[in-house]
Amino acid sequence: MTRRTKIVATVGPASESVPMLRKLIDAGLDVVRLNLSHGELDEHLAKLANVRTAASESGRPVAVLADLPGPKIRSGRFPEGGSMLEVGATIHLRPGDEPSDADLMYVQYPTLLDDLQAGARVVLGDGAIQMTVLDVDADQATARIDTGGRANGQPGVNLQSDMLRLTTPTEEDLVLAEAMAAAGVEFMAVSFVREAIDVERVREVVGDRAQLVAKIETQASLDNLEEIIAVSDAVMVARGDLGIDCPIEDVPHLQKRIIRQCVAVGTPVITATQMLESMISASSPTRAEVSDVANAVFDGTDAVMLSGETAIGRDPVGVVQTMSAIAERAESEASYRQWANRLGRMQRDTDRTYSTQTKITMALSHAASQAAIDADVSAILCCTRTGRTARAISRFRPEARMIGLSPDPRMVRAMALTWGVEPIEVETYKSTDEMVWFAVKTAVEMGAAKPGDTVLVLAGAPDVDRTITATDVLRLVRVD
Repeated sequence: MTRRTKIVATVGPASESVPMLRKLIDAGLDVVRLNLSHGELDEHLAKLANVRTAASESGRPVAVLADLPGPKIRSGRFPEGGSMLEVGATIHLRPGDEPSDADLMYVQYPTLLDDLQAGARVVLGDGAIQMTVLDVDADQATARIDTGGRANGQPGVNLQSDMLRLTTPTEEDLVLAEAMAAAGVEFMAVSFVREAIDVERVREVVGDRAQLVAKIETQASLDNLEEIIAVSDAVMVARGDLGIDCPIEDVPHLQKRIIRQCVAVGTPVITATQMLESMISASSPTRAEVSDVANAVFDGTDAVMLSGETAIGRDPVGVVQTMSAIAERAESEASYRQWANRLGRMQRDTDRTYSTQTKITMALSHAASQAAIDADVSAILCCTRTGRTARAISRFRPEARMIGLSPDPRMVRAMALTWGVEPIEVETYKSTDEMVWFAVKTAVEMGAAKPGDTVLVLAGAPDVDRTITATDVLRLVRVD
């Protein structure tokens, strides 16, 4: 498989068994997402155990992403069979959890009437039903139904993020974060991020036991995007809620902006929501969905994500195979060399303040990307303890095969999210020369290089206390 864009897939009733997970991994799954908004903690821990078993059987490193629920607002329950909310009709909104109907909807948000104002948008569920607030008084708000539909059960109620008093992470998030970090997941997604401190609050609980993924799904997160990226280990373009909180016609442009900013600094970025949604029930995707996945690849995303398609869909394996084929085909047309040239210019012209270690890593990885072209290398070997070296060179989207070598099994799994990197576990070596020699030997053994080839080795030289402060080793090696 030559695909370099990674695939994240949500597991659920259709895909949580070990045999099915094994098939998904064999089909090309790189990262498993556990949606903590549904189910109990014990269920998620059981899914995690199944993923570890399936990955071990397949012999491929697979990362696990635990997606924290974040603050959720729901309506009071609609009657059996639902209520039809007609376009142009008015509906009253009141705080509470009493039963709802087409005339009066209760919202489980105590300060609803304090936070709403005339002109505000209110959206139910995934955006199918939308309304505009006309008036707010002491007892209730009155809204006009702009986009109608049938409201069933207790749909989520989405209010504009700049009006909400809810904070993230919630207390439930922090409890789940501790449990999932203790269980050993590689990544944890923070929902409803609005500013950098939201990510840092989870970091205080998780420490270095898991890498944090900031979900960009609000206007506030866009306003603070640079600061959020700076404190996050990865970012998710959560297009569902982003299309509710922002004008939907802006979403494609926001996607490109977020991906561009993440790739520029070497922060892995996931594009998510409704990528192949028709395949929940259909055997093939729509043409628009195929174009959507391909365009995310052209944008430079590290990973594309599946949600309901693999969690509850009719053919999870077929969905992963389809996404893999689309991504691989798109990569054959992507202008990665132009992106690398543009990124190099951006790096020279930037006036951002970076640490000395970061500057060294950025400079050397930039040099390595050009050296890989000039020397026509067959492989780039990234020796890393933290994954930083692999992420730094990956942002240039090199054409040569990239191998990520680490002695840390957790980091090997985490590199499964980084574009183009094939993670391999190796031993800990005593010197730079020994590390380079074994890296080349590993590349030959796995078929990434053969006698007569040139390979590029990129690493951080271990210092006296065995930590790595920067990527500061670049060697071109001819394989004998």
